[in-house]
Amino acid sequence: MSPRRQHLRILTTAIALGLAAMAAGGVQASAATPAYQEGYDLGLEAWKYGLPLVKMDQTFRIQTSVDVPDGRGRGPVNRFSHVRVLANASAHDVVAPNNDTPYSIAWLNLSHQPIVIHVPKVNRYFVIPLYDPYTEDFHNLGSVQRTEPGDYAVVGPGQGRVKLPKDVHRIKSRYDRVWIIGRTLNYGSADLGNTRKIQNRYRITPLSRYGTGFRPKPPGNPDTTPEGVPMPSGLAFFDKLGYLLRRFPPPAADSAKLQELAQIGVGPGKRPSTDSALSAETKQGMIDAVAAGPGVLQTAVTVRYVTEAPKHNGWLVLPTGRYGTDYDYRALVTQVGLGALTPSEAIYPVGQTDKTLVPLNGSKDYVVHFEPGQLPPVDAFWSLTLYDSSGYFVPNPIDRYAIGDRSDLNLNPDGSLDIYVQSTEPSGPAKAKNWLPSPTGAAFRLTMRLYEPTRAQIPGILDGSGWDPPAITAVP
Repeated sequence: MSPRRQHLRILTTAIALGLAAMAAGGVQASAATPAYQEGYDLGLEAWKYGLPLVKMDQTFRIQTSVDVPDGRGRGPVNRFSHVRVLANASAHDVVAPNNDTPYSIAWLNLSHQPIVIHVPKVNRYFVIPLYDPYTEDFHNLGSVQRTEPGDYAVVGPGQGRVKLPKDVHRIKSRYDRVWIIGRTLNYGSADLGNTRKIQNRYRITPLSRYGTGFRPKPPGNPDTTPEGVPMPSGLAFFDKLGYLLRRFPPPAADSAKLQELAQIGVGPGKRPSTDSALSAETKQGMIDAVAAGPGVLQTAVTVRYVTEAPKHNGWLVLPTGRYGTDYDYRALVTQVGLGALTPSEAIYPVGQTDKTLVPLNGSKDYVVHFEPGQLPPVDAFWSLTLYDSSGYFVPNPIDRYAIGDRSDLNLNPDGSLDIYVQSTEPSGPAKAKNWLPSPTGAAFRLTMRLYEPTRAQIPGILDGSGWDPPAITAVP
């Protein structure tokens, strides 16, 4: 048996044993009563279904808990809060931030009126994506879409007959809360001034103030301290989910899933914590399901990795941004990359193991080797970013969190490229240019970003029949 197949079998067996142990643990925790098991099993389904909605609400409450834009992506509703620098190791507001584009973040409140977004003329890659409360990227403004400079009104539910000024384009939103996490390409620290000038030209205006030169007045006593908003645990998670499902009615396609979850009192407006029809055993199963959820998702990530990564040289390559009724996958992306774009904007290959399927660890050195002519096929840019096991940047002595086509890379004489992923600086200035620092002795993962992948290549990148990221090779 080849080493690759041997590791695959070992890893698959380990996953199977882990799942069996989790299932057995769930049953044993309450003497295997049917009521407990129903609460646990359906509770897990409800937790995965509801995680994106609850996580988005938590993010909304944290980011809008200040009343002036703070330059770190937090600010009041209907205002852009531009992040003026590239994300670094202190960035923990969202998992898997990029180190390529300063963010322009806003939360739109459409409950009173449409909100107008002004898109300026931009001579580089940019995207202003619109996300609904379920994490669906339902509309993108930007360079990939060839968005013309101008004004775009985001129109909420019940506002279909609102008349818009001439030349203002209409974008329909199913919900009255929309998240924007805009990206503007940056070419390095010397280019930040240019990027900020572009950010300054993005504008948000309530429709009633459109054409008046509206500029929000700053508060007299600004509150710049963000609130800590923990994720609800236990039955409080399902109570919060019930509130949010009523606040943001789910699409009709979710009706079958909601009918299933109603068996344990989960649904729009429902509060399982006070539901007298649920037994104590059922409620305990639900409580345990919320506690087990993150581990179950991590196992799901590993299962997907084992089944899909061999098609892509050991990388997990899956479409993001729109999920339909694939609730498990939607939850998975929420956990590892909230705010991911659709494939026409970006594809995110994820590497968690070397080419023999051994998990990546900073105790080893690795090389990512691109053959001549095999750099990522993109029309905008590409990068390779390193994260710790929780999805955040790793502090390092050179403050380098990503490396890519805008880096001062050293190519080999034949045009190939070697990127050195290791915890200590490689010997020689040429290799040091291509160094991506890893954590000393700790697990990590890599994410490659392909922004505006060449359109004709997208299907092959996703299904493994076209370009693939190069294998991650451990140095002997």
